[in-house]
Amino acid sequence: MPAAEGSSTDLSGDPSRDDEPRRHAAAESLPAAEAAGGDVIPAAEPPGGPLASPVGRLAVTVERLRHEVQAAHAAADGRALMDLAKGVLVERLHCGPAEAARQLAELAEQSAMTPLELAVDIINQAARDRLTEVAVDFATAVRGTPPAAPAAVSAVRLRTAESSALAAEDTQAVADSLLQHALEPLGATGVAIWAAGADGSLTLAGSSGFPEGEAERWCYVPPGVATVARTALTERRPEWIRSLAASGPPSIGRTHHPDGGRVAVPTGVGGRIHGVLEICWPTPLVPQPPAVVRQFEALAELCAHTLEIHSPSTLPLDGPPPRSGLSELADLADSLYDPTLVLTPQVDDTGHLTDFRIHHVNHRFRDPAGRPRSTVDGALLLEAYPLAADENGLFSHLERVYATGEPFRAGHMTLTALVDQVPLSSVAEVSMTRHGDSVLLIWRIEDEMARLANLLEHAQRLGRIGGFEENFVTGEITWNSQLFALYGRAETDGPAPVEELRAHAHPDDAVTIGRFLRTVLHHRKPASAAFRLLRPDGVTRHIRVVAEPVVDIDDSLLAVRGAYQDVSAQHWTEVALAATRDQLAHSEQQSAERNRLALQLQQAIMPSTAAPLDAPGLRTAVRYRPAETDHLVGGDWYDAVVLPSKHILLSVGDVAGHGIEAATSMVVLRNALRGLAVTGAGPAQLLSWLNSVAHHLSDSVTATAVCALYDPSSRVLRWARAGHLPPVLVRDGQATTLPLLKGLLLGAASDITYQEEEMRLEIGDTLLMYTDGLVERRDRSMEESLKHLLVTASAKKTTLDQRLDHLLTYSRSDTDDDTCIISIEVM
Repeated sequence: MPAAEGSSTDLSGDPSRDDEPRRHAAAESLPAAEAAGGDVIPAAEPPGGPLASPVGRLAVTVERLRHEVQAAHAAADGRALMDLAKGVLVERLHCGPAEAARQLAELAEQSAMTPLELAVDIINQAARDRLTEVAVDFATAVRGTPPAAPAAVSAVRLRTAESSALAAEDTQAVADSLLQHALEPLGATGVAIWAAGADGSLTLAGSSGFPEGEAERWCYVPPGVATVARTALTERRPEWIRSLAASGPPSIGRTHHPDGGRVAVPTGVGGRIHGVLEICWPTPLVPQPPAVVRQFEALAELCAHTLEIHSPSTLPLDGPPPRSGLSELADLADSLYDPTLVLTPQVDDTGHLTDFRIHHVNHRFRDPAGRPRSTVDGALLLEAYPLAADENGLFSHLERVYATGEPFRAGHMTLTALVDQVPLSSVAEVSMTRHGDSVLLIWRIEDEMARLANLLEHAQRLGRIGGFEENFVTGEITWNSQLFALYGRAETDGPAPVEELRAHAHPDDAVTIGRFLRTVLHHRKPASAAFRLLRPDGVTRHIRVVAEPVVDIDDSLLAVRGAYQDVSAQHWTEVALAATRDQLAHSEQQSAERNRLALQLQQAIMPSTAAPLDAPGLRTAVRYRPAETDHLVGGDWYDAVVLPSKHILLSVGDVAGHGIEAATSMVVLRNALRGLAVTGAGPAQLLSWLNSVAHHLSDSVTATAVCALYDPSSRVLRWARAGHLPPVLVRDGQATTLPLLKGLLLGAASDITYQEEEMRLEIGDTLLMYTDGLVERRDRSMEESLKHLLVTASAKKTTLDQRLDHLLTYSRSDTDDDTCIISIEVM
């Protein structure tokens, strides 16, 4: 090396020729110490002062020696840069070391620079590396400033830090050098160098500026723990945090500087991230200029080379040579039952990752294009499988795993290969892990035989008689022969979709089946239900159905699997046991009887469905869903009746509370509204009268209601509300709520005036009136629930009954409250 030759000859050359360079070298010591962060030795106390004692003189001596050691270290760093610059001049001027030293001194004197600053400038021109670019950027940023030459000082500090880091014996010394020479002048008080493990963990390889014991507490960060360095490693970009107290995750030194700022920069070479450089400030971090940002990136690149050089070695000193990691990884791949590839990275001249080479293919591998293993083995991944370069495809995940070391697994990932220029796709379970500098790629293809075998195993595990699977992606429905026999259907008739289960069940079981379908299809949870199956041959069977959904990683419904079991014999046994338990639990019978009477009263007045009204040009439908449990019997009601004036009264309401009191109050208000409507008054007047009934003629009853009068001849709808949710109008496939009219709930005050509005309906319009049990949720606002209702109501359905069944099935309510829906469709 030229620098080494210049340094050796300079020390043993002719003294007569070396006097002037030596004088300049002596003059360099102080600037070098200042540039490297050295301190000026303080003056001693005057005679007779506090230091006149032996202890005081000893303290002064210790302090002087400490400063001399620091100055010696700084001078050594400066001499290293000077020797390197002399070597460059020897190579370029074709002269000896002494002549190079003289030329360096003369050039420094002519350029009004210190020899150390000129040496750094010569090194930058010769190197043309990342530090050179940083120095140039910094010089451009400070151009026009006073001749204090901050650009030169910055370049000296960066080169000094680089020289000290390259000469350091471990990463800890590198951290000390970076903080002392490059980061303390920028206000930083701490630096941590993290080494990234193959499993995604972080190990503290070196730190400086933190209190004693902090490095021991943060020596290891397990995979998946969120820290400042973890965020930079995962995102593969610098992480800037103004204040840890405001928004930052935990990190080293936070307890001592809770309001300080942090910068974490990934350190990578050749497409692989070796670790993270984390810099700490004691106060909130202000935005940094681009030149300083480039300095941080250059220091991170220096740390990457340091981590690569000073990585721990486990090579034995004697015995047989160890096996290479690639051969062990190939043996591991051969022991797996799934197709496996061992991939090694390929980088270009600039150090960027361009591709992976298929180093090894295990014996279970089968190429989708039918090529032999020898053709794929040793080829580049993107040459063998070009479609892997898709933006969100295989290659991007491999690149991330190689860079960060964090494994990647996907339950359902699409793999595409070209077979005779035709792309063929298959769904597979994929696993990617990094081992040293290699990546292990494993996948398991989901084929038809495995799916059918899984279906059979699933049916046997649950002990079912008839198994089924319905694929919502392809629309394919699979039944076994036993399920056709259970339904009494011929196999030529084909299977029935699970959504049509109500059509094959007893009408009284519609509510139970509706809850079952909501749980499986909408909430994506396993569910079971017992119902009565009505077969085509007139035989009724008690059936238990159990099903569970199959979802992807985004929780999208892919399929539903399950089975039916004939439990008729068990049903009658359970009926007998239930009768025996009722006799033994006499203390609970009165409460159960009370709830049963309330439920019967409710069902007598409001069945789950009602006969359609005899009104020309109008189709009506109603639904009533009681509460999930009997003791929550509520006071929801609906009503649809043709008045003597041929107008149609439509109303829904909800009495506050549960139990027999709420049910009887509901009967009072519902019948009172029917009687008042005969007078021919409008909806607002009817609600005003009904409020008087609730306030004066009943025992503190409060309720909400919506009342509407529809004229079939003119298609005009007049309506008013009393604290109730507004009706929904579906027109041209779009659902909207009617205006939120003013109106206090019934029974709240003695004299209330209600607002009334009218609108003309068009042919094809659908009007929905409902109670809050359809939309109310404990964890969502009513505005969000209404938005979901409008989306659900906009779904295209053939009949009005199907629309109401769809609303009940996909309702998001979770308050276990009653639900009433009444709907009209203009024809």
